[in-house]
Amino acid sequence: MELVAAMFVLPIGVLFLASGLIVNAIQALLFLILLPFSRNIYRRANIFMVDLLWSELVWLVNWWAGVKICVYTDPDTWQLMGKEHALLICNHRSDIDWLVGWVLAQYFGCLGSARAIMKKSTKFLPVVGWSMWFSEYVFLERNWAKDEATLKSGFQRLKDFPRPFWLGLFVEGTRFTTAKLLAAQEYARSTGLPVPRNLLLPRTKASSIIPVLDNLGLCFSCQQPSVICSGDL
Repeated sequence: MELVAAMFVLPIGVLFLASGLIVNAIQALLFLILLPFSRNIYRRANIFMVDLLWSELVWLVNWWAGVKICVYTDPDTWQLMGKEHALLICNHRSDIDWLVGWVLAQYFGCLGSARAIMKKSTKFLPVVGWSMWFSEYVFLERNWAKDEATLKSGFQRLKDFPRPFWLGLFVEGTRFTTAKLLAAQEYARSTGLPVPRNLLLPRTKASSIIPVLDNLGLCFSCQQPSVICSGDL
């Protein structure tokens, strides 16, 4: 069984690497040729290229892996998803949980314009990291003295983005592990914060430059949301 899986996965990996490098090369040409004359045209062309690349990974999750995603929301919010800018506040449970966000983004027509706040080392990864750099992802060094200016300039650049975009933010700042959970619980007890059981404490410094984070309580209703469950997402 493992041999069969390897025979299937290896060609898919080679195909993704090869096509990804081609997309990176085209992105580099667009960056050099279009960006100096029109950031708007460059962004629209880059959205198309990124959509092609990320769709390969979405296919693996959506069709080959058969992942089923349930969305808890109300009908009005459902109708707005993908039609306006959105800040996605996410937990970071594994190395590939961001793929769920990409599946949702493709379903709502904004996969190519999905952005995220990432750690700086990611942008040096061939294919995925390079594509993110060309797509104006915001990369942080986990050093607030440097990251504050990076966040401000990154948000400023996105103000005139030509299409509705989703900006992913992993507020815990790192992947979840049992050791990190224990450290978060110990810190919470020592500072009088609520002790988490299933997630880590969020990093809150960015709330000073992301005003919406100060008003999250206004976004939640006490009413029970409807559940939209579909294997087609």
